[in-house]
Formats: sequence, structure tokens, C-alpha cells
Amino acid sequence: MTDARRALCVSLHDVAPATWPACVRILEALHAVAPVPVTLLVVPDYHRLGRVDRDPTFVRAIDARLAQGDEIALHGFYHVDDAPQARTPWGRLRRRFYTAGEGEFAALDAAQARERLEAGLALFQRLGWSAPGFVAPAWLLGDGAWQALSALSFQYTTTLQGLHHLPSRRFIPSQSLVYSVRSPWRVWLSRRWNPFLFQRLQDNSVLRLSLHPADAAHPQVMRDWQDFLARALADRVAMTKEAAVRACV
Repeated sequence: MTDARRALCVSLHDVAPATWPACVRILEALHAVAPVPVTLLVVPDYHRLGRVDRDPTFVRAIDARLAQGDEIALHGFYHVDDAPQARTPWGRLRRRFYTAGEGEFAALDAAQARERLEAGLALFQRLGWSAPGFVAPAWLLGDGAWQALSALSFQYTTTLQGLHHLPSRRFIPSQSLVYSVRSPWRVWLSRRWNPFLFQRLQDNSVLRLSLHPADAAHPQVMRDWQDFLARALADRVAMTKEAAVRACV
């Protein structure tokens, strides 16, 4: 990168065999604007629907994306919050309503979090994939997950509000643009909030676009993403999250 102050990071969440057809549509829509590198947030066994290493077609597809300049980040293991129910109303709201029960690393203790992180890294290693970053499902990192991350080899993690260099935890502020498409009112609200946020972040050193497979079913949302990408590329350099973090620390 030539200028760390004007970075653009495009990420695609929830990448797995079960979501790959929708992921392909999103990647094709992005490529129609420009062939930018994408950080692929791969889930080893998304919703327990099938492990990535048991799907040769998916593995070949990811290998091809890596050869084109994309990167992989570990994105949970199951992408399902299976920890005991939260005791407080706010905790239940945060883990069930806000995330639809997908905040896998919100309530794990350090040992549980480390076990899943190491299992994900080992699975990727067997496939010849490196994962410099970890992104928790729904960006929810509990204390146990932070402790586990501090003991492993990841170079970065991200939350909704920004990127975190590891192990220093140096924070790079960059609130992500993201759409919620689980209901019509969420789509309506997202389509009004994101243009405002895009404008507010114009002077930010890093701009993040975070797409999800479900976005592919909403043509208006996909047109918004294409517009954001085209406008951002007018004065930003697209790069993976690893490259952006490395340039900023």
C-alpha cells in the first residue's frame, strides 16, 4: 500500500459451503465494479451444516480466490451461540435478538474459546490455508475470547467499531458499513444509515465494507454496495485487512 491513511477493506462474512452460491453472486457483483482483494471470513462448520474440509469443490474455489489475492480470516467455528442463556435482559437482547443467536464467542470462557480457535486454525492448516486474522461472529468478543486470542498467533481481530492489532490490541477506529436484511424494516433502516455513515467516515484512515451472503437476495442492497465500492475507490487503495493493519501500526 502507498498510503495507509486511505485504505479500503472489503470483507465477505459467513463464507462456507452452504453459503457459497450466494457468496459467488456477491463476489461477481463486486468484480463488476473492480477486481478488489477481499477478506473472506470462513466458518469451518457453518451452523453445523458441513465442514469446509469435506467439500472439495469449495476448497478449490477458496484456493482460486487466494491465488487472486484474497485472504482468509477465521470466523468462529460453528457461527452459533451455544453457550448457556444470558442472565441479564441486556445480555439476552444482545445475544439473541441483535445477533439472531449467532454470537458464538460472546460468552465462551477462555478455555472454550481457545479450543475452538485452535481447532479452526488446525483445520485451515491441513488445507494449506493461513488465517492472519480472527473475526468473531456478529463481532461479539467476550472476555474469554480476548484472553484466548492473546495466546495465539493472530495478527488482528475486528469489532464493529474498528480493527485491533494483536497482540498489542492497538485500536484502529473504523466503524464498518453493514446491512441487516433479516426483515423489511431492517433493510429500510440500513439503506438510510449506511449512506450517512459512508459520508461521516470520509476522513477516516480505513473504510470497511462488510457484506453477508444474505445481501445477495436484495438487489437494492447489492446496488448500494456497488455504489459504495465505486465511490470509495476514487481516492482509496483496496487491500486486505491484514495489509491495512500492517500499514497502520
